[in-house]
Amino acid sequence: VAVAGVDGLSTAGWLAGLLYLGVSNVLLARGLRRSGATRFGAANTATATRSTLVGLITAIVATSLTVPVSVAPLIGLAVPALALDAVDGWLARRTRTTTELGARFDMEVDAFLILALSVYVSQSLGSWVLAIGLMRYGYVVAGWALPWLRTTVPPRYWRKVVAAYAGIALTVAASGLFPVWADAAVTLIALGLLIESFGRDIVWQFRTRRAVPSAHQYWR
Repeated sequence: VAVAGVDGLSTAGWLAGLLYLGVSNVLLARGLRRSGATRFGAANTATATRSTLVGLITAIVATSLTVPVSVAPLIGLAVPALALDAVDGWLARRTRTTTELGARFDMEVDAFLILALSVYVSQSLGSWVLAIGLMRYGYVVAGWALPWLRTTVPPRYWRKVVAAYAGIALTVAASGLFPVWADAAVTLIALGLLIESFGRDIVWQFRTRRAVPSAHQYWR
């Protein structure tokens, strides 16, 4: 309601934001039930807070597709959402509550934030920016046809660095504070880093494609 009062969300914006929050919370509740979790934990609370910010960002971005919006609320929400990405992992390690569900929750929120920001930035830089937000989802769809793409990959901190850079680069480009060429440059670097990161994992999975498929562990 506060965001709507400041920026005037459209009907599509309201629907998109509420749909994201509804679906994400249903999936989270399902995951908590399946994992048998007895407490939510501080790390998941931080991720849930970030997820709420992503829902608001989604509403603003959906509104921007039909009517002009002020960029200030979008950046004001994106910056803390990106900052909290470092907090939830730190809390999980600090409290020794690291779980597979928590990592997956964190990953999905990251991925959707990047998707929402890429949709916004694509309106000024071009549709090629959408490749940044759609890359992970395209990978998941490809995994339906190629089971070896569902093989668990070894942990690699570089994936988290690349995802963080992509979010920061898109936020910088969305701010409008820099020349178009600079926005395009930082965004293009983000796309290149994602292609390298995904490509390296896909090559590894192809070489070990006889392994037993398991859950995705991207953007971690």
